[in-house]
Formats: sequence, structure tokens, C-alpha cells
Amino acid sequence: MKKDKVFLNTLWVSITSFLVICIVVLPKSFSGEWYFSPVLVTVGPLEIRWYGLLIASSILLATFIAQKEAEREKINEDDLFTAVSLGIIFGIIGARLYYVLFNFEYFSRNPSEIFKIWHGGMAIHGAILAAFLVVFLYTQLKKKCTFTFLQGLDLFTFVLPLAQAIGRWGNFFNHEAYGSPTNLPWKMYISLPDRMPGYEAYEYFHPTFLYESAWNLLVFLILFYFIRNKRKTYGEVTALYLILYSIGRIPIERLRTDSLYIGDFRVAVVISLILIVLGSLLFVYLRNKREIVEKRSEY
Repeated sequence: MKKDKVFLNTLWVSITSFLVICIVVLPKSFSGEWYFSPVLVTVGPLEIRWYGLLIASSILLATFIAQKEAEREKINEDDLFTAVSLGIIFGIIGARLYYVLFNFEYFSRNPSEIFKIWHGGMAIHGAILAAFLVVFLYTQLKKKCTFTFLQGLDLFTFVLPLAQAIGRWGNFFNHEAYGSPTNLPWKMYISLPDRMPGYEAYEYFHPTFLYESAWNLLVFLILFYFIRNKRKTYGEVTALYLILYSIGRIPIERLRTDSLYIGDFRVAVVISLILIVLGSLLFVYLRNKREIVEKRSEY
């Protein structure tokens, strides 16, 4: 019970911090009164950027929560951390590769920018595909792996939206991934140097980073409840993640000014529609299976 209490306290502190930042910091920033540099601190030639710090923090917090759930499911700690380490490495590579491929014209002219991920430019769908592949290969190649493919995916997708909710704030500090111009009360000021080409005459935009961060946090809370109270078979959490995340991503993506395109279609919208269909089919299939999740140990 003590470990469970520490886990829950960590979760609620994270959520409270999110709300405090939204209430205290954002009004000043959105009005243009405060400007946050993408660089948190400079030590000699080394720059520590908010983007990198937030990505690293999100990974650590998500891993901590996944570890606690893995203990409940009697998963070997070495298996978990090896899979997590591989997933992080190849997830970052996949996220960057996906972004580079759909911006090939720019990166072919600026090849040195390919490796500068601290400048932004990571696509979550690329990370998801890479991580799914890593989990599959690990469970197939590792002898006596203590979790199955779908069980491993559930642990990953269960905490992924929380990591996404935190990571989206990297877009805020990089002054990127904002939406179209708006005059809504929660409009966000973007300085002239950070405005997308063609939008120089506008000052206020949709804070799409915030929309997605809030949506991801809600998805995490739903999955947190589901995995502990409603899951019947492994893979159901993954199916729900694909459905819920994609439902929120579509309208948010349609507001953004920096979407990746295939012809006239936004890539993220097309992928999200496909994931909703796949997630729905997977969830229905798994709910009709007779396999039941093994009873988990209690603290």
C-alpha cells in the first residue's frame, strides 16, 4: 500500500503542476507579456533546452509509472527496462525519421539539420510505429520474456499519453506547433520571428500544443482507470489508446499551421483515421476473446 500511495501521489502532483502552470504562467505568455526562450540555461558551449528537458522528464515519469504497473503484473524488472531502453532509442529515431521523410525537400537542402532534434521536429506516429516494432521483436527474440507482445504494448500505450502531455510543452517553449489565427479569449501571442510564412500579419493563434496536452492527459486518466479496473484481455488498452488519441488529434491537427502533407491531405489526419478503424476492430476482437488477464499481485 505504501508503494501504491507514492505512485498515486506522484501522479496527482504531476496533474496539479499542470493546472498551476496553466493558471499562473499561460495568461502572461499568451498575452505576449512574458517571452520564454527555448534555451533554459547555457553552460559554456552547452545549451540545455526546455524541449530536451521536458522530453527527458516525460520519459522518466512514464517509465516510473509503467514500472509500478509492471510490478502488479509480475513482469521481470530487467525485461521491462531493457525493452524501455530500446523503445526510447528507436522511438526517438522513428519520430525523427518520420518527420524528416515527410519534410524531405527541406532536409535534403539542409542535411545538418536532420540530427538537431533540439530544434523540434518529432512526429509521434513515427515513434509509435518504431516502439511497436521494438516490443514485437523483443518479445519474439528474448528467451523466456516475462510479458507478451500485447501485454507490453499495454504498458507502453498506458503511459504514453502522459509523456505526450508533458512533451507537448516543448512545443510551447520552442514557439512551434501552434494553430491558425484566432481571437478567442485563450488566444496565444506569437512573436514575429516565430510566425509561419504567410502569417506575419497575425499576432494571436490557437494554442494547439495546449489542446493536445490537455487531451492527452485526459486519455491517460481514462487508460489509468481502465487498466486497473476494466481490462479483460491484453491489448485492450492499446486499442483504446489508438482510438482515443486519434479522436482528439484529428480536430487539433486541422487547426495547425505546420502539418505534414501528402498531396492535399494532412498526414496526421489520415493516419489517425486509420488508427481509429484499426483500434476499434482490435478492441471488438479482444473483447470477444476468452483469454483473461491474469490476476495481478497487490502491494
